[in-house]
Amino acid sequence: MHDRLNMPPKTKIFWLIFPLIALCYATKNNSNGGKPNCNMGTHPHQPYGPYAYGALFGAPGIPGIPGSPGPAGPTGIAGSPGPRGSTGPQGDKGDAGKAGNQGLTGKQGPPGKLGPQGSTGRQGPRGTKGDAGDKGRQGAPGLRGPPGALGSNWKQCVFKNLNDGKDTGLIKVLQFLFQLIAILQNFNHQLFLQECLFIKKSAKTALRVFWSGNLRLYNCHNCCRRWYFTLNGAECSAPAAIDGVVYMVYGNGAKKNLHRPRHIEGVCEKVHKGVVRVGFWVGNCNGYGSADAYTGWNSVSRIYVEEVPPPQA
Repeated sequence: MHDRLNMPPKTKIFWLIFPLIALCYATKNNSNGGKPNCNMGTHPHQPYGPYAYGALFGAPGIPGIPGSPGPAGPTGIAGSPGPRGSTGPQGDKGDAGKAGNQGLTGKQGPPGKLGPQGSTGRQGPRGTKGDAGDKGRQGAPGLRGPPGALGSNWKQCVFKNLNDGKDTGLIKVLQFLFQLIAILQNFNHQLFLQECLFIKKSAKTALRVFWSGNLRLYNCHNCCRRWYFTLNGAECSAPAAIDGVVYMVYGNGAKKNLHRPRHIEGVCEKVHKGVVRVGFWVGNCNGYGSADAYTGWNSVSRIYVEEVPPPQA
């Protein structure tokens, strides 16, 4: 209503006349049986349509000047978004653009985790020999290795027809070479005439000795004699003595005079290195008295001496 009051005068006149024309048209339709009758004179054609505006008010007037546009109405409330449409087909790939300028090198990132080890590649060609480097410093001493293998060190004193009838004491053996050495070294050479001399190379090794020859016991009942080794005048104590015995039950009246080959052997530990005097003795058996003994009759006898490695732990 407020907008109509602010209309120009010509627009207001139009709105006043328009209802009268509409009323006239409605009245004639009712009096003519609902048929329009708007004859305006002798004009063959109705100048302004079937409603004959000109018959009532004369010739049509000049069209009025259009009114000024009304002010814009208030902005309406935005509606809710419609549903998203289906994705259209992918367009053709565009041409690649020009490469941009290379940017600055970024900071080095932290090292990544170590990946799984790859397979060993093929060996490459051998490179040229490089220059010799500076001599390094001497390293710390390494652990001491196990004892090396001992070189062979052995000796035998051989006697043909020794024929020693001693019942008690050292069996005498003769060694001309060591007799000469003993004289040059101012040793008692008489002592060396009775023992087999051996030069031992290490204090950590042991000595293996054995006697191989003829031994005899004669003209006695229930009698016994003992033969044994000494090293530097003493019997072995590490681990024990090296000896052997010959025993006879019946033999009085010269009924038995049996000479038999015998073998007495053993290994003695903890023997110092250097010259070792190996002696072979005869004496009483434990619990028995003296008897007639004989050593090395009518055959070859020998004392064998060998330096051997220490025993296992």
